[in-house]
Amino acid sequence: MNLATEFDLAPGLLYLNHAAVAPWPRRAAQAVARFAAENAHEGARHYPRWLQVEQRLRERLARLIGAQVPDIALLKNTSEAISVVAFGFPWQAGDNLVLAAEEFPSNRIAWQALARLGVECRVAHLTGAADPEQALLDLIDGRTRLLTVSSVQYGNGLRMDLERLGTACRARGVALCLDAIQSLGALPIDVTAVQADFVMADGHKWMLGPEGLALLWVRAEWRERLALYQYGWHMTRQAGDFDAVDWQPADDARRFECGSPNLLGAHGLEASLSLLEEYGIERVHDEVLQRSAYLIERIRAMPELELLSDPRPERRSGIVTFLRRDMDQAQLHRHLIDAGVVCAQRGGGVRLSPHFYTPLPVLEQALNAALA
Repeated sequence: MNLATEFDLAPGLLYLNHAAVAPWPRRAAQAVARFAAENAHEGARHYPRWLQVEQRLRERLARLIGAQVPDIALLKNTSEAISVVAFGFPWQAGDNLVLAAEEFPSNRIAWQALARLGVECRVAHLTGAADPEQALLDLIDGRTRLLTVSSVQYGNGLRMDLERLGTACRARGVALCLDAIQSLGALPIDVTAVQADFVMADGHKWMLGPEGLALLWVRAEWRERLALYQYGWHMTRQAGDFDAVDWQPADDARRFECGSPNLLGAHGLEASLSLLEEYGIERVHDEVLQRSAYLIERIRAMPELELLSDPRPERRSGIVTFLRRDMDQAQLHRHLIDAGVVCAQRGGGVRLSPHFYTPLPVLEQALNAALA
């Protein structure tokens, strides 16, 4: 596969921001352009064919996480998916849940909003913890119903031991909810192996797709236990029978999809996932970690820079965060942006997030720009 033909970034652009919003591969841009042209010329004449693309997307997502297609729902974003779980969960007043202090607001605000139902959020601090998983597990008690955590922390790229958390939660009768937005598409995940109960992730980061389309996976035994608060024609068993008076929620995960699907987004994300599948997710994983290792080693070798990410191999992800010792983070971020380095100000420093296709010379140029 010639990756140079799949990614058409502007000359001189050093794109290291896949943990925020990724550039689309050429095939995704072409798929969206074809969809738009067809819509403009023929409207929804070929709507059944569009639904076939959406079905292929569900199948690709299921393969990506080791799941079954009926357990895959397509929602607008990670925040919506987390809210579906948070407010559908069968809480009782006095229950609690455990989460990390470092979570992105999507995986914090929805849970904090449960306070009005009498649900307590117990917060663990992972930064600097010798054992981040234990920091979470230590907060579990007899009233803990759920542990929610990002597979990779967005600020510093800390990679969690999901199988350890899953095993511990299962032994204690605690549900495990994984925000996989900073790993899905870059690192392998098997929902069965990690014993997760809920997994969600947007498609616009490491999966290289458009914004506005996200995965929600719900373990089958939880499907009917989550109360529904979004309703519409699409989430019923009778979807398509518009004259039906009596209705029931769909038996599969489509029950969480209340309205019309994002078929434009489905065309883009399905094309992007086809690239990841053809390349191989294990190979993607190896290439991503090779780039992280390169950044970590180079940053640690530069006395002017300070590494903020955990350098241990088992903690590495696609995110590497650092500082320049004689600049504050905002100044360094502006300095890099002015030099053509697309990156983010996160986790107390500047976050670099290359993907599997990012050329190694781009990483060296970015670090040189940080010192310029």
